[in-house]
Amino acid sequence: MHVHFIGVAGTGMGSLAGLFKAAGHDVSGSDVAFYPPMGPALERWGVRLMQGYDPAHLEPRPDLVVVGNVCRPTNPEARAAIDAGIPYRSMPHALAEHLLPGTAPLVVAGTHGKTTTSTLCAHVLMATGREPGFLVGGIPLGFEASHRLPKKRLPQAGLPGAVGGAVPAARRPPFVIEGDEYDTAFFEKTPKFWHYQPEVAIVTSIEHDHVDIYPELDQYLATFAGFVARVPPGGLVVACAAEPRVVEIVGAHAQAPVTWYGLEGDDFHGMPPEWVAAPATRDERGQSFDLFAGGSACGRVVVPLSGDYNARNALAAIAAAAQGYGVPVRDAAAALARFGGVKRRQELVGEARGVRVYDDFAHHPTAVAATLRALRERHREGRLVAVYEPRSATACRRVHQQAYESAFEAASRVVFAPVGRPELPEQERLDLPALVAALGARGARAELAGSIDAIVDGLAPWLEPGDTVALLSNGAFGGIHEKLLARLRAAAARDEARPAAAAEPA
Repeated sequence: MHVHFIGVAGTGMGSLAGLFKAAGHDVSGSDVAFYPPMGPALERWGVRLMQGYDPAHLEPRPDLVVVGNVCRPTNPEARAAIDAGIPYRSMPHALAEHLLPGTAPLVVAGTHGKTTTSTLCAHVLMATGREPGFLVGGIPLGFEASHRLPKKRLPQAGLPGAVGGAVPAARRPPFVIEGDEYDTAFFEKTPKFWHYQPEVAIVTSIEHDHVDIYPELDQYLATFAGFVARVPPGGLVVACAAEPRVVEIVGAHAQAPVTWYGLEGDDFHGMPPEWVAAPATRDERGQSFDLFAGGSACGRVVVPLSGDYNARNALAAIAAAAQGYGVPVRDAAAALARFGGVKRRQELVGEARGVRVYDDFAHHPTAVAATLRALRERHREGRLVAVYEPRSATACRRVHQQAYESAFEAASRVVFAPVGRPELPEQERLDLPALVAALGARGARAELAGSIDAIVDGLAPWLEPGDTVALLSNGAFGGIHEKLLARLRAAAARDEARPAAAAEPA
């Protein structure tokens, strides 16, 4: 079958195109640009790429067109496909109809932690021999790609060590999906994760986000209520008891059994958790915690990730693998020590002149605060600098103006790039000067820079060995990562040259 993707260079669309190619289909795709990492990845997977949107890309006529949610009703290529009567689907429907049959989907939902938790689940299931399929929104550093077809086999259900026994999902190969609550397509305004047929679901957190399509909190909450209600009575919901809105929504709408998880010391909001992690050690290599399942001690777990939120993410992955797919608890826990991480999630992209430079996708204030606290715990020496680009539809608006005032508490210095959507009305747009002033009143050093180059010019001479820089954006951030590292490397080269020059005879 010839499958053509319109808007193929998006993270989810590109990975789905790779899945269709791996399944043996002829796959082509169009987009306005093919930037790394997705552009080169698509070429490597054998997807034929076409620049721009043009009805001519539909010749020869494909058997199926997949329309990405980046497309608007005026997109000439999408419009031509629909008007010509070519079968078309949104990304979620294409996945559900063509690749999910015969599998047991594990869908990870939540405002925060979806990508990391999805990748953790895929890693645990792979390491314990379950041969899962997966489709995640980030790029796992321990896998060759962000997608994989499952191996069609039927492992025995209810393997020893599964707390509470495994649900029937254990009889079919798992398929791990990062469940995005964003809308499906211009021709179907429903949340993506409603269509993934979850048999096991994880709900990590619920905070108001995507205000461009869910301007009211109740609208956003309704998407999660609908998601939870779609898990069948014979399935399983793995839910974070430390999150009050998760407790509220899951408690009111779940039709399936619910298993709760959280850290020792969390407020569990009246829901006694079956899965508990008691934090033990934390250092530059990550963290460890003592695992308790159903009230029984299951040993110490080592995870090469920092922060309480990542301990919860790891706990959710263990719970879903064990209780949902029959993986022995100790096997699932042991697998975490070999986790390779996820690109753009606390990713150390380089170190120069003794300065560590991290890249992270964090943009919601809760995610910003958690990421900075985790990096502060990981690197207790030196200063922590947060460089933040408000770029997403929510981050560019004032909906979280006050929350940002406390989000940067762990940082020694905060630098803001310009708002990524300057066309927003001033009264609606995030007020960065006011935020800088508010942080200053709290005693923080904060400033607003006019450009990426200005940020690099201001930071590079100030940074010292032992410092850590966190570059926070849900976009490419203008290539600031390499620009800053290049400047630091040049400074290091000059430092090395000075003693040699001083030693030369006059």
